[in-house]
Amino acid sequence: MSIEKIVEQALHDGYLTPAMEAEVARICDTAAELSIEEYMALDRLMGSLLTGEVVAVPRKQFINVMEELVLSEAISRAAQIEATSDRVLDVGDIAAYALNRLPPLYATTEEGANYQRQRAKEALQDLITQQVNEAIARNLEQPELDPTRQALGKSTGRDVLKQVSSLLEAYAPSFEQKPS
Repeated sequence: MSIEKIVEQALHDGYLTPAMEAEVARICDTAAELSIEEYMALDRLMGSLLTGEVVAVPRKQFINVMEELVLSEAISRAAQIEATSDRVLDVGDIAAYALNRLPPLYATTEEGANYQRQRAKEALQDLITQQVNEAIARNLEQPELDPTRQALGKSTGRDVLKQVSSLLEAYAPSFEQKPS
């Protein structure tokens, strides 16, 4: 999808989703040069975000409690292994492997999250431990991974304005929209 179509969609819906934001960033990062139309669309998006005509949807309005439970287990087990060996484990890879084999436990409120935590500790703790152990075993079996690989970055809805502003500054330092 083009920048212009993404901006059009955001203006139509009144929302800029994380997927739309990521696509704009990808286009800007891979393009050798943006067109005047693309600059104008980005400028229009920036103005709409500033006025509130378009709202950036936060990345998360809910949590997967299973993520925190698996991460806690993975960190605990990795620390034990790293303390007694010369191996360094990738906790992110371990957690991702285990999470792909466990049921999600989403919550939108603190009460819901507490309920999911309690439920998981009672019914799923053995399964969580089993999956983390399996993930660690697989991680220990893997050869060294490419050191130039890039981990996923973190970005929040609050970063959208900064990102769009930075993109405009980087790709259009002297561009100003002429009055009609």
